[in-house]
Amino acid sequence: QVQMVESGGGLVQAGGSLRLSCAASGSAFGRTPATYAMGWFRQAPGKEREAVAAMNRNGGVTYYADSVKGRFTISRDNAKNMVYLQMNSLKSEDTAVYYCVAGRAVGPAVSAYDYWGQGTQVTVSS
Repeated sequence: QVQMVESGGGLVQAGGSLRLSCAASGSAFGRTPATYAMGWFRQAPGKEREAVAAMNRNGGVTYYADSVKGRFTISRDNAKNMVYLQMNSLKSEDTAVYYCVAGRAVGPAVSAYDYWGQGTQVTVSS
């Protein structure tokens, strides 16, 4: 089983920045976290869970939601089994619980990701 643990959420003013981190551990079917696509989803109150950003295992393929392009950057460190989300120019509409995920392919579909963290709250005050 692969475990994902997020950190770095909190309260920030609009226009500010936050960096989320996710530590992955364990293995499944002989695969370690470094071999998975990894990314971030978010869910705001009353809204569906949506993909924010994702990256394939070697960093050559990325996905960003249109709403975060140019503001958010995903990165990963396979040696440490870590994935990060640098969030700049934050807006009130970025307020949500952010989930770290690992899965089979890069993309926006919830079904592509097999492993989910518990989530970390990001609140952007206007």
